[in-house]
Amino acid sequence: MNERIAILGAGAIGSSIGADLTEAGYDVTLIDQWPAQVDALRSRGVRVVMPDREVRTAVKALHLCELASVDPCFDIVLMAVKSYDTRWLAQLIEPYLAPEGWFVGTQNSMNDDAIAAIIGRGRVVGCCVELSAEIFTPGIVQRNTARTGTWFGLGELDGKLSKRVYALEALFRNVGKVTVTSNIYGTKWTKLIANTMTMGPFGLLGLKNWEAAKLPGMFEISVRLGRESLAVGAALGYRMEPIFGLLADEFAGASDEVLVTAMKTLLGHVGQNSRTAVVHDNLKGRRTELEFISGLVAREGKARGIPTPCNAAVAEIDRQIHRGRLAMEPSNFERLKTLIAQYA
Repeated sequence: MNERIAILGAGAIGSSIGADLTEAGYDVTLIDQWPAQVDALRSRGVRVVMPDREVRTAVKALHLCELASVDPCFDIVLMAVKSYDTRWLAQLIEPYLAPEGWFVGTQNSMNDDAIAAIIGRGRVVGCCVELSAEIFTPGIVQRNTARTGTWFGLGELDGKLSKRVYALEALFRNVGKVTVTSNIYGTKWTKLIANTMTMGPFGLLGLKNWEAAKLPGMFEISVRLGRESLAVGAALGYRMEPIFGLLADEFAGASDEVLVTAMKTLLGHVGQNSRTAVVHDNLKGRRTELEFISGLVAREGKARGIPTPCNAAVAEIDRQIHRGRLAMEPSNFERLKTLIAQYA
C-alpha cells in the first residue's frame, strides 16, 4: 500500500472511490477544480451516504491550482471527471505521474485513446465503471450504488492480461466488484450502449429513473437506441462483452435480449428512485456528457453510413437544453418522438 494515488476529480464518483481507498489504508490525494468541495474535504472530510451504510472519512485534498506549488509525484492517477474535461486535465496531470506510473480513466464514454495520446499508451489501463452517485453539497455524497452493486471492468488497451491489471483489480476491490477483461474496448462500448438506452432519453426529462422508464413508448425507444449503438459499435470493430459482473450465460441470447439485460441491470444498480447524471448536470446548469455518449454514436454512425435517428435526436435535444432553448421537462419526450420521426 505504498503507492501514491491521485483521484483527479473529486466529485461524486471520485470522492466515493477516494473515500473507500483511504479507508482501506491507501495514500490517496483528491484533486478538484471546485474550490468549495476541496475546502469541505479538508475541513470536514467526506461523508458518503450509501443505501446500506454511511461513512465519514478524513481525506487529503488539493485545489487544482496547487499542483504546481506542491509538485507531487503519483504512482497511480485515477481520473474521475466528465469526458469533455479529459484532454486538458490529462495534459495538466501528466508531469505529476511517475515515469512508470499508471493512469486509469474511471469515466463514461471512450476516452482511452485520447488519454494515451497525452500520457503515453504504455501507462494507460482501460476501465469501465458502474457507480451511481450525486453531489450537491460540498463534502456530502449520495452514493446510490452500494459497494455490492458497484462494478469495474479493467483491461490493458492491447488486451494482454498483465500483472498491473491484477494489481489494480486488488485496489478496486476495496470499492466494488471487479472483472478483468482482454476486451476493454468492447466492455466500454457495451456500457456506452446501456447508457444510450437510459442516460440519453431519461436525462432530457428531469424525472426519476422509474418515472421515465414507465412512460408509454419509452421501452421501445430505449431498445431502438440500443440497436443503433450496437450497430455502430460493430462497425467500429467492438465486440459486446458481459458487463456489471454478469456471467456469459446471463448475457447470452438474441441481440435485443442482451440489450434489455444490460439496460435492466444498469437500472437495478443505480436505483429506480435515483436520477441519471444528465439530470444532475442540467440542474447545476452545466454541460452534460451526452455529446460523448449519444452524440458519439450519431457522429460515428454518420461517418459510416449507419442511420442513428434516435441517438441523433437525443443529442440534439440535449444541445437545445444546454443552450437554453428548451427546459428539461417531461414534455421533451414528445419532442424526442417527433424528432426521431423527422430524422428517420
